[in-house]
Amino acid sequence: MKKLVSVVIPVYNEAAGIQSFLKDELVPVLEKLKENIEIVIVDDGSTDQSLEIIKGCKFPRQIIVKIVALMKNFGKEIALTAGLKEAEGDAVIMIDADGQHPAEEIPKMVEKWQKGAKIVTALRGSNTTEHKLGSHLYYTLMRKVGDKNIVEGEMDFRLLDREVVDEFNQFTEHNRLTRGLIGWLGYSQEYIEVQTKDRINGKPTYGIKKLAALAGDSIVSASRTPLIAFGYIGLFIMAVTFAPGLFQLIQEYILGDPLKLEWGGGVAVSLFVAFLVGLVLISQAITALYISQIHAEAKNRPLYTVSKAKSVGLKNGKK
Repeated sequence: MKKLVSVVIPVYNEAAGIQSFLKDELVPVLEKLKENIEIVIVDDGSTDQSLEIIKGCKFPRQIIVKIVALMKNFGKEIALTAGLKEAEGDAVIMIDADGQHPAEEIPKMVEKWQKGAKIVTALRGSNTTEHKLGSHLYYTLMRKVGDKNIVEGEMDFRLLDREVVDEFNQFTEHNRLTRGLIGWLGYSQEYIEVQTKDRINGKPTYGIKKLAALAGDSIVSASRTPLIAFGYIGLFIMAVTFAPGLFQLIQEYILGDPLKLEWGGGVAVSLFVAFLVGLVLISQAITALYISQIHAEAKNRPLYTVSKAKSVGLKNGKK
């Protein structure tokens, strides 16, 4: 009996290239697979003609197509969550709509899954230069303060077994990083190295600003290390400033400055206070990140809302 393989595609303002990606890149690869195929396209509140173009695409009759139209832009992580919730496949593949993830590598993923792999993750090949330094710093920092087992170059282009998808769908947190949550589940992963390609059309929507925000959210959601680190920094500053402060107190105010250092007490105090105020402000900012996540979880709003009128083929509309 054939098994069902689902392909989840988050889309946001990809009108310039989505038709080419589906028709020329993805569908020809999926048609060669022996499994039954389901495509779940999640329109993440696109403001261009992406949704209309997707609905106008012609797919082979044997491929099941679902379109999940979110009411507004909730972000890629939530769009992936919506797609995984709707996908019904025995295996689910996540792939971007801009053409940078090589669809021709999908058969390799399916083959590894057929041999028993629960998760097959694509690793970015050595040809990729975009955000290379920032990506390296991100993974280094994550290994230091968060997930020790994170592998540099991991992409959202991956295959998940049905068992993994069902476990993932139980997560309820709002501020989420898909790859981090999948890693937290603890399933062993197999990897394939892929060479990413240029975008089919348009400009990247995931720039440096979004990457920096992703790094901040990832660190805060994955670890308490930043809070603990600033506690140690505070103790270190107290230890470092105590000795010279005591020295100045004794030699200037008790012994009458026998070394003729003529330290200005006001200047020293001002420097110390300014430094400590800066430290307090930074630590408060980090604390605020944690509090903001607590606030978001406490509100317990739905992760996303779906426009049923614009969607196609939804199984139940539940979130």
